[in-house]
Amino acid sequence: MELLAPAGSMAAFKAALLGGADAIYLGGKSFGARRQAANFTDQELNTVVREAHKRGVKIYVTVNTLIKEKEIPSVFSYLNYLESIDVDAVILQDRGLLQLIQDTFSLPVYASTQMNIHSPEGVVWAEKNGIKRVILARELRLKELEKIREATHLELEVFIHGALCYSFSGQCLFSSAVGGRSGNRGLCAQPCRKRYTLGRDKGYLLSTADLFGIEAIPDLLQLGVDGLKIEGRMRSPLYVYLTSKIYSNAIQRAEAGRLPLITPREKELLEVVFNRGFSRGYLTDRDIMHRDYASSRGRLLGTIQFDGKTLAINADSLSSNDGITLYRQDEKVGGFGIQKVEREQGFMILRPPFKLPKGGYQVYKTKDREFDSIKKQITGMALPPVSRKTKIRRFSSKSIHRYPTRGELSFYVSSLKSLEAVTPYADRVYFDWNSQFPDAYAMCDEAGIECVLIHPRLSFDVSFTDAESLMVCSVDQFEAYSSRKLYGHYAMNFFNSLTIPSLFQYTLSVELSKDDIEEISHHYAGRMEVMVFGRIELMVSRDPLLGEGLLIDRKRKRFPVYRDRFGFVHILNSSDLFLLDYLDDLENIGINSFGIDLRRRDPVLSELVAKAFYQRDLPQKAVIKKRCNSITARHYLRGVI
Repeated sequence: MELLAPAGSMAAFKAALLGGADAIYLGGKSFGARRQAANFTDQELNTVVREAHKRGVKIYVTVNTLIKEKEIPSVFSYLNYLESIDVDAVILQDRGLLQLIQDTFSLPVYASTQMNIHSPEGVVWAEKNGIKRVILARELRLKELEKIREATHLELEVFIHGALCYSFSGQCLFSSAVGGRSGNRGLCAQPCRKRYTLGRDKGYLLSTADLFGIEAIPDLLQLGVDGLKIEGRMRSPLYVYLTSKIYSNAIQRAEAGRLPLITPREKELLEVVFNRGFSRGYLTDRDIMHRDYASSRGRLLGTIQFDGKTLAINADSLSSNDGITLYRQDEKVGGFGIQKVEREQGFMILRPPFKLPKGGYQVYKTKDREFDSIKKQITGMALPPVSRKTKIRRFSSKSIHRYPTRGELSFYVSSLKSLEAVTPYADRVYFDWNSQFPDAYAMCDEAGIECVLIHPRLSFDVSFTDAESLMVCSVDQFEAYSSRKLYGHYAMNFFNSLTIPSLFQYTLSVELSKDDIEEISHHYAGRMEVMVFGRIELMVSRDPLLGEGLLIDRKRKRFPVYRDRFGFVHILNSSDLFLLDYLDDLENIGINSFGIDLRRRDPVLSELVAKAFYQRDLPQKAVIKKRCNSITARHYLRGVI
């Protein structure tokens, strides 16, 4: 079993080598999902590949952002360079890049967890499309992993330690919706780590604990999982070294059948180096949320009274050259290193070097005496630079001309009453997967309009239906229904003209701007839909705790929350997308269909919106805005970073 360590900097790369990782995943200066890390220049990538290969360690390079059409020539050149320096694999989210690599390069491809493969059907699709390894969704339980293992001979990789995204498989639009920084483009602003209220609940309601999956290693070994991944390209070299070392030890013990897998001292070091609360994750646990605080606090030593002069702490907890940090409720008060040890009646007596009011403080250990020596090992490791000439290959593509067209109106609805309200204005209806679909189909058939069944966003066992036309949300669902007439949901992240698989029609990503859409239209001949109205789904989660209602942030924005019949939480945008002003522009670049999402909306609003878009009645914009409270065209006008 291979252990993969993260490296967001040269120091972290050295730490992973010293810690005993079998493979290291890292990113260049562009096209990686951790653009805020230091990352690696082209020359540094060459250096780390050479150094790692000398030690028998593999290098996997993340090219796992969604790629805009105008970026394809640049990413082509980058892939060409990665092939020339002999990287062991590239990790992709964008399915268009998969097609590009298969046509041009010999690079092994690993499917990123953000490709959202989470079922037996998904891995079958991956195997058919030349993917060597699938990095599975972090939300899968052991029984679900077992079914996937039985369905394929592909290599499978799972996360074993580190941060958990709140949204399933990292499929998140929250960051870009509230600030324009797209998680799909490597700039997540982590809105899940902010404070919210929902009804009587207050706190860090979307903040997950860190995955601590050591106990699951024997089960994963038995299942035949090929790789265990440590999350953390934004974390310190100390974290990388310690997680690599400790998990490497645990794998060796598991393979030898030795227990315990982790010593108390090793667990203490993990808790100190980064800890926002630990969970066994979805693998073996349902308790994955940590709502009390969202940042790392280290190892909790207890709540201790300060008498105005000293803190008395259990003597077994600390040693000279350790460090502690004090909190009072949710506020960080300060911290200091322990230089001199004083003992009294079995307690360590500490004298804070700053003024503190009397009272109780939560004390966390945030530095260990071993950290300084580990840092010296890492900084003392020298890597000689190497260079390599690259054979230049250039990307070429043919432009096409799309003719202006009349955009069809396609309505997303979830009830028969809303369907009745929009039918006079509809060219097509997308109907939610529920018991009313047969009646909805009959109503549409009588009206002479197409009725498309919307597949649920997530399904570990793809549900069966005999519907002729379906809207699919993942490659898992595409594989299950590839013989049907298929429409692609915007969750499939159509970002460029190279995207596969081929469907009857794709809905473009809602993160694309007008210019981005126009670029695609010059190179893609297939049918395209653009969402023009509705509350976009920002997150879908397996969170067992969050209730339904309105999630309210510090700016008083209100995000509707509901739980579907499969138990998944859906968080919608606080503002309705509204592009009535721009339908003519979209028709002029050849967009075939306009998506209008009226699910879970009342029939009166449904008819108001449907009629306004049908008649292109711009004066109704003010009326609709008042009914919806807030409307937006942000991404269409400005795109995402």
